[in-house]
Amino acid sequence: MASPARQSWRLHLSAADVVDIFVYVVVLNLAAEYFPAVISETFTLSLLTAVLLKLVLEIVVVVKNRVKLGIKQAPRLIGKVAGIILLWLVLVGSKFVVLELVAFSFAGSVQLGGFFAVTGLIIVLLLARAGVRWLLERYAVTHAA
Repeated sequence: MASPARQSWRLHLSAADVVDIFVYVVVLNLAAEYFPAVISETFTLSLLTAVLLKLVLEIVVVVKNRVKLGIKQAPRLIGKVAGIILLWLVLVGSKFVVLELVAFSFAGSVQLGGFFAVTGLIIVLLLARAGVRWLLERYAVTHAA
């Protein structure tokens, strides 16, 4: 049995996380097939890219939510404006972080295009993830008994 301190370092992987990664793999491979700017040399690399994107996007969502909370809690207009600027920086900057992490991690074997291509890709990834989650929740509700 692991100690409580050791348990806190364990990876918490839910079924939804696994589904997200599978959705990301499908979207990445479709993008690589239909858009020349998106390149993944092997299926294994697209799977690893999907895991990397899942990790980065989860971190971005946490940071974005903290910034949004700060905007809501800011008592003065200057704090709200600063929060909005910070939110914009997080949303735009995260795309550059994704591009650089992919370039660093896969040394040219995976390319997601430029800023606009990766922005579109991330939007499609998030929409596909939301759509699959919605379908699974709808299926679970209609078939629960």
